[in-house]
Amino acid sequence: MSVLKDDERLDYLVADESMKIIQSPTIFSYSLDALLLADFTYLPIKKGNILDLCTGNGIIPLLLSKRTHGHIYGLEIQTRLSDMAKRSIMLNDLSDQIEIVEGDLKKAQPELHQSKFDVVTCNPPYFKTPNDNEKNKNEHLTIARHEVCCSLEDVIKACKLYVRPGGKVALVHRPGRLVDIITLMRKYKIEPKRLRFVYSKVGRSAIMILIEGIRDGKADLDILPPLYLYHEDGSYTEETKQIVYGF
Repeated sequence: MSVLKDDERLDYLVADESMKIIQSPTIFSYSLDALLLADFTYLPIKKGNILDLCTGNGIIPLLLSKRTHGHIYGLEIQTRLSDMAKRSIMLNDLSDQIEIVEGDLKKAQPELHQSKFDVVTCNPPYFKTPNDNEKNKNEHLTIARHEVCCSLEDVIKACKLYVRPGGKVALVHRPGRLVDIITLMRKYKIEPKRLRFVYSKVGRSAIMILIEGIRDGKADLDILPPLYLYHEDGSYTEETKQIVYGF
């Protein structure tokens, strides 16, 4: 019996061809920002508990599993996406390490203990709730991209709920929300500690930010060197190749 449904396809993870992931052009397919966040995230190698909010089809837990022996959870509100993620976990024989929980990050989840996690990651919806005439006709894509089911404050509040004191929170987002992110992090006692701006090419404006905070940490923000994704001819830079392909 096939593990795929409707228009789903089975892809090899670009970063590791030994792993497979279920994707769909009409439901969800991961993008480069997920790879960047997984690469940016600090991880305990031998043990620990890691939580990925808004996990989608499980791309970040799958990538993180290659770098840690810790137990990884993914929380996803959409039933279809959480089902895709669960099937991908099973396909890769990672059920002992990765657990997908279907639920709303605005509500405490019984399977996820508060103040337990060493690391919490999130690639959240980037855009504020659109007007009805601006919404994507595809509900799955609208929820993934827009703050329909959760706001930026909801995300950071959930990070605070689950991360342990001294634990780390890592996010990828748009530069235009940086002030909001830092303001909300401090509101919820997550002190920004590392920040990296991501650019498509040299001389362009930043297109993404990667930011890490520590719960109850002391003020001391490290601005990391910029990440440039492409050369002028459109080919990947060496660092991007390392992140995407592993070499």
